[in-house]
Amino acid sequence: MGAQVRLRVEFTTEPFDLDEAPAHALVAREVLGSAELDAVDVGPFGNTAEGGADVVLDAVGAVLRKSLEAGATRISLQVNVIGEGE
Repeated sequence: MGAQVRLRVEFTTEPFDLDEAPAHALVAREVLGSAELDAVDVGPFGNTAEGGADVVLDAVGAVLRKSLEAGATRISLQVNVIGEGE
């Protein structure tokens, strides 16, 4: 994928816990925070991140691996191409 292509990923990890963020959600936030993404929005019911294709795809792989290791039983995600150099 070209270096100029930008992606947006939206994802949720489950199971939900409205009282306290579960370990898998905290791990996902940590992964996003350490990646060199252009924009990150973390919320109780979903997370969004944007950046170059390579950075986003690497972050998605890390989120999947680490969230599952931390107890996630389901991860739903959507990846969209948002443009080149936007």
